Amino acid sequence: MEGLVTWFMEVLGGKISKEMIVFVISMVPILELRGGLLAASLLNIPIVRAIWYCVIGNIIPVPFILLLITPIFNRLKKMRLFRPMVEKLESRALGKSEQIERYEFWGLALFVGVPLPGTGAWTGALIASLLGIRFRKAFPAIILGIFIATIIMSIVSYGLLGALIH
Repeated sequence: MEGLVTWFMEVLGGKISKEMIVFVISMVPILELRGGLLAASLLNIPIVRAIWYCVIGNIIPVPFILLLITPIFNRLKKMRLFRPMVEKLESRALGKSEQIERYEFWGLALFVGVPLPGTGAWTGALIASLLGIRFRKAFPAIILGIFIATIIMSIVSYGLLGALIH
């Protein structure tokens, strides 16, 4: 993940503001808020400003995933070229769905909130959509998860990592 964050910072650096780099990183799957806060710390963006950019960047894709990914996947599965890729994505996502299926709201919030590889708002929204969890239940759970991840990653990025860097 650190390599991807560094790559984004190198590619986008000088072309857009530091805050926009953090915002873009926070919208990207895999990196999301974790990568955004890590980048913000490395770019010396004050934590309060960084949190705003990261949280908003991480939230923006969620409603689109919740509302549109299932119809998009269904359409893509009808095309021979895309079927294997979509089935693989669905299989991977559903392979991580046990706690979400069992506890729904709290399972989804914790899945998104605990910053481990393969978790986050993108994957949480994908799993919620594939499991048929209603938007009005999934979206607040994912938002809560993003806030949990924000607290954890702020401590890691600005506390522990910040102490090592500065």
